[in-house]
Amino acid sequence: MSRDKMARPGAYPATPADPLAECPLHATFAAVGGKWKLTILYWLARETHHFSALLRRLAPIAHKVLTEQLRELEADGLVERIKSGPVPAPVHYQLTAYGRSVLPLVEDARLWGLAHLQRTRAPCAVMAAPTPLHCAGPAIR
Repeated sequence: MSRDKMARPGAYPATPADPLAECPLHATFAAVGGKWKLTILYWLARETHHFSALLRRLAPIAHKVLTEQLRELEADGLVERIKSGPVPAPVHYQLTAYGRSVLPLVEDARLWGLAHLQRTRAPCAVMAAPTPLHCAGPAIR
């Protein structure tokens, strides 16, 4: 370690810049990628939700995972957290205006997923048993 501190300038090559830093697809996946974010955006597009209502809608998502995903969406400016009174008041989540700009992507992903399910599964199995996560209706109203 002491040799590194005493190395002459330029002895080690500079770390290359992140090649994905300016990639639009990478930026998109960083903001809305992951297992739950598109589904969270889908349900928030329909109406404002309490945390517990989202937890029920997104079952089997873990409490911790939902918290993390909502914080990431909030940090990216897609979701707004609204406190309704003093602690321990219920907290509501809703899409921001910027978050609404993602809805065409959410709807396209939903339609592609529906077509993919119809292509890869038996026709009667696609819509047979709705679950709380059943995203049959369009996200955009």
